[in-house]
Amino acid sequence: MDTTIQTTKEQTEEKLPIKVILVEQDNKAVVDFLKRFGEKIHVKVMDSPENCLEYLKSTYPPDAIIISKNSGGLKFLETIRQQAWTRTLPVVITSDNITQGLIKEIHDKGGDDVYPKDFSSGDLITRLNYFIKRRHYKAMQQTKASIMDVKIPFWKRFIDVTTTGLALLLLSPLLLIVAILIKLDSKGPVIYLSKRVGAGYKIFSIYKFRTMRTDADQMIKNMGSLNMYTKASDTPKQAMGLCDTCTSIGTCQQQLYLDGEIVCEKMYLSEKKDKVAFMKFQNDPRITKLGKFLRNTSIDELPQLFNIFLGDMSLVGNRPLPLYEAEKLTTDEYIERFAGPGGLTGLWQVTKRGKGKKDMTEEERIQLDIEYARNFSFKYDMKIFFMTFPALFQSENV
Repeated sequence: MDTTIQTTKEQTEEKLPIKVILVEQDNKAVVDFLKRFGEKIHVKVMDSPENCLEYLKSTYPPDAIIISKNSGGLKFLETIRQQAWTRTLPVVITSDNITQGLIKEIHDKGGDDVYPKDFSSGDLITRLNYFIKRRHYKAMQQTKASIMDVKIPFWKRFIDVTTTGLALLLLSPLLLIVAILIKLDSKGPVIYLSKRVGAGYKIFSIYKFRTMRTDADQMIKNMGSLNMYTKASDTPKQAMGLCDTCTSIGTCQQQLYLDGEIVCEKMYLSEKKDKVAFMKFQNDPRITKLGKFLRNTSIDELPQLFNIFLGDMSLVGNRPLPLYEAEKLTTDEYIERFAGPGGLTGLWQVTKRGKGKKDMTEEERIQLDIEYARNFSFKYDMKIFFMTFPALFQSENV
């Protein structure tokens, strides 16, 4: 197998824990594996390839899959390489008897590595970290070449124009009724325009029915502590605006002039790093009474059909982000999410974690966006589209 990228011990330790699915029917082999690697990686054990495939359809992808040849590993490998959402997942095959013929067969089917069933030879942890690094490296090479020139396939644009054109025609009475109700419910315009960043980092105005008070943008400045994605890291020392070193001395040793005030540069950089990219609030006080209903039924997003019809975004894709969120995702680690088409609904909205549920972390949301950007296809889009309908009604008020 390919060994062109080496991983040092320090890099290996830094990237743990590694998330692995182990597909094995032999209980003794499972116990031996957990004894050997259980403290070094996060392991989910599946008893059959079929259960593993079902699990992968509705959950956040692991870093690698390890499957026994005796458990149907070769057939599983063929299947997983044909699926858009699992095509790039690293797969390791284990076997009681490793031959040159078996190694060649696994390589030809797209397998990443072969190990004895008892892992008596080879450094699995180093290899798993290599797979993670290789996958990210390949993705970034492709992304950097095309991130600012995302082309929408003809089939995708055709679906967008025909479906949204028909939908706007059929929904025009509903759109008119909602517009009247918004006017009666609160003061302000019917349509809310917001600058968003879509595919290829293109900036455009997105259309939504107004669900918030007209002073919502001013209120958000005082709502940072209510953000569901905010890290609970504020301490008395942070409140003082001093880092640990400066606190022990009692005065700032590394001053920074910012907006006419003197702040501790170390603390400023630390807080800037800790700021989250996404903002979402539970029981948001900025939302109007009618707005809560419009949001919970996703009716507020219907005007975005005009954005899709005009080509600003697509039916299925990664949600276009507000400018303040998008600017935090411009590093190599996250920029890849903008290599995929922008969309009204997407992968993270229809996973079993659900739209806006508490166990959907910011990192998981970004990684699911990246997963879609890497693997979107007609079949994948259809799968997401038809999974959207059960997810329209949110389980909590966010």
